[in-house]
Amino acid sequence: MWRGMNVSFRDMLFLLVFAYLVIGAIALAHVAKNDQEQSKGQTPPGNVMVEMSWDKAIDADVDLWVQAPGDVPVGYSNKSGMIFNLVRDDLGRGGDPNSMNYEISYGRGHWPGEYVVNAMLYRVARPEIPVGAKVKVSLQNQQGQVRQVLQSNVELTHEGQETTVFRFRLDQKGELVADSMNRIHKNLRAAGSS
Repeated sequence: MWRGMNVSFRDMLFLLVFAYLVIGAIALAHVAKNDQEQSKGQTPPGNVMVEMSWDKAIDADVDLWVQAPGDVPVGYSNKSGMIFNLVRDDLGRGGDPNSMNYEISYGRGHWPGEYVVNAMLYRVARPEIPVGAKVKVSLQNQQGQVRQVLQSNVELTHEGQETTVFRFRLDQKGELVADSMNRIHKNLRAAGSS
């Protein structure tokens, strides 16, 4: 009698564990499907997006600095202002487990006035100079459509070099003002690190 009860208890335990695993697998599949459906319709969290990337094979820390009209410069030592937030500060291959060399900053709203975008070579392994980086600026309109308005490549030749990639203006509607883009240098790092 006891022998039959042990088999029965073991079988019941097996069935309970099996049922638990099946229910868990079904629930996870349902949650993953909902996450994918939700992310399809999502738009980026900012109205002004500035992205910078550089070759993942290069061991360098290149820093993105941005400044919106009337706001403080935003970069690695000052990660947020009233308008911009530095969302990803990439430390380069040596200090980052991710293989991608990429920094991005999002701005809240379309503030009329001048925007400044700088790239700074903070650290690099000596044999890898110069370091080339690609910088893009995109704008999101009120309908949630994102379009890239500026793109440029910049070459950084020595540590500590800060280069203005873009200076541009947005109008009251958040549109790029024609002929407003220039590259007249404006130092943002020293202003943002104090």
